[in-house]
Amino acid sequence: MPRAAWSGRIHVATRTFQAVRMAVNDESLALTEALPQAAALLGRGGRLGVISFHSGEDRIVKRSFRLLKQSGDFAELLPSPIRPGHDEVQDNPRARSAKLRVLERLEAA
Repeated sequence: MPRAAWSGRIHVATRTFQAVRMAVNDESLALTEALPQAAALLGRGGRLGVISFHSGEDRIVKRSFRLLKQSGDFAELLPSPIRPGHDEVQDNPRARSAKLRVLERLEAA
């Protein structure tokens, strides 16, 4: 990658190492399997919060929550994720890409 294309905030190898880590650990499959299992453990009124740090993870969480919502037993508390504010990113730059989604159990299983 030419030096001129490097971003000023993020090291050029960050995404490459992130992709390698995700592939080696099979993180997408693990997340896809874990979300319904975690939701099944919730009692009535219980909430499941998931923080994702990149769009691939967020897409999996969003789709899983929407599938669970279709059953009628769950509801997403907010239609869009909660993002960190400017002050939080200033204090903790690693929070810049974080997205929080929350699912609530309406009916007990």
